[in-house]
Amino acid sequence: MAKHPQLDVQTAYCRLRGAQAGHDPEFGRTIQWDVPLLDGYSWQAVPNKGTDSEGFWGLYNPGLWKIIREGNFDAVFCHTGYIRASFWISYFASQLSNSAFLFGTDATTLTPLDRRMWKRPVKRLFWPFLYRLASQAIAPSSGTKSLLLSLGLPDERIALIPYVVDNDWWEAQSSRVDREAVRAAWGASPDTSVVLFCAKLQPWKRPLDLLRAFAQVAVPNSMLVFAGEGPLKSALQAEAGKLGIFKQVRFLGFVNQSQLPALYTASDLMVLPSEYDAFGVVVNEAMLCGCPVVASDSVGASRDLIAPVDPSFVYRCGDIAALATILRQALSDRSQLAKFRGAARERMKTWSPADYVSATIRALQSTAPRLTPK
Repeated sequence: MAKHPQLDVQTAYCRLRGAQAGHDPEFGRTIQWDVPLLDGYSWQAVPNKGTDSEGFWGLYNPGLWKIIREGNFDAVFCHTGYIRASFWISYFASQLSNSAFLFGTDATTLTPLDRRMWKRPVKRLFWPFLYRLASQAIAPSSGTKSLLLSLGLPDERIALIPYVVDNDWWEAQSSRVDREAVRAAWGASPDTSVVLFCAKLQPWKRPLDLLRAFAQVAVPNSMLVFAGEGPLKSALQAEAGKLGIFKQVRFLGFVNQSQLPALYTASDLMVLPSEYDAFGVVVNEAMLCGCPVVASDSVGASRDLIAPVDPSFVYRCGDIAALATILRQALSDRSQLAKFRGAARERMKTWSPADYVSATIRALQSTAPRLTPK
C-alpha cells in the first residue's frame, strides 16, 4: 500500500505488541516477532493512556483525536475493535473531519469464543446498527461477508478485502529450505509421513482432536509435529502417552516467524482443527510453502482457500472420526498430496497482497470522492 502511487498511507499504532518484546498470555512467554514489521512505510506510535488490558479502557489513545482532526485524511481505516475506547475516539474524530470511516470484523458467526451465549442476541440487535456506522464495512473473508449480509447490511456497503500474507516472501523462503535436513532434525526419514499442527495450544484450537485422530489412523512410519505453546501442552503430552504414540509425536514449542517456512515446507500435511478461527493465516502460509492443509469448517480460510482446491479436506468441527478418515486417505495417497501442493500455490495467486491493495482502493473510491477516477 505504501508503494502504490494512488495512496499516501499514514499508520498510527495504538501499541507495538509483537513488534516490541512483550508478554503474550496465550503463549505464556515474552514474544517479539523476528521479522521486520515496521519497515517500508510511514508510522507513528500513539501513547496508550489506558490499562493495556483486554477491556474497553485497555486501549485509550487520546492522541488519535489530534492526528485525525489535523490530518485532512480522505479516509480512516480502523483496525481497532469497537470494544476499545480508541475505536470511538477515531470514529468521532473522523465524523467531525468529514473523513470516510472504514472498519469491520473478521467474525464468521455470532457465537462468541467464550461461549457466553447471551452475547448472540445482543450482537444480533447491536451489530446491524454498529456496522451501518461504517462508510464501508470491511470483510476479510467470504464467511464474514455472508454474516454481514445476514444482518441486513446492503452488499454495496460491504468490502471484501482478503486476509493476506506476503506471498512472495513465503514462497522465496520456502524455496531455500533443505527439507530433508529439517525432517532429519525431527527424526523423520524422507519417506516418513509428517503431519503438522501450527497454532497456540489453546482449547479452541482443538489440538487434542488431531492427536486422537492421528492415533486412530495408525499409519506406519508417520509423525505428528506440534509447533506452538499454550496451556494444553502438558495435557497433549500425557494423552500421547496414554494413546501409545508418544514416540511418534514431537513438541517443538514456540516457533518464530522466520522459522515457519522450514516447518511448513518439511511437512506433508498441516491440520487446523479449530472450533473458532475467524480466518487462520497459517493456512495462507502453509499453502504458499506447498504444504496441503486440512481444516475444520469453523476455520474461515477453509471456505476461501482450502475448499476451492479440495473440498474433501474440510470436515465438520469436532468430528474426530471424519478427520481420521481424511488423514488415512491423504497419507496413503502421496499423489493426491502432490496435486494439492501445486493447486494450493495456484490458488494463492488470487489471494495476494495485490488483491488486498486493489480491494482497499475500490472500497476507498466508493467512500472518498477525491479518490474516484475522473
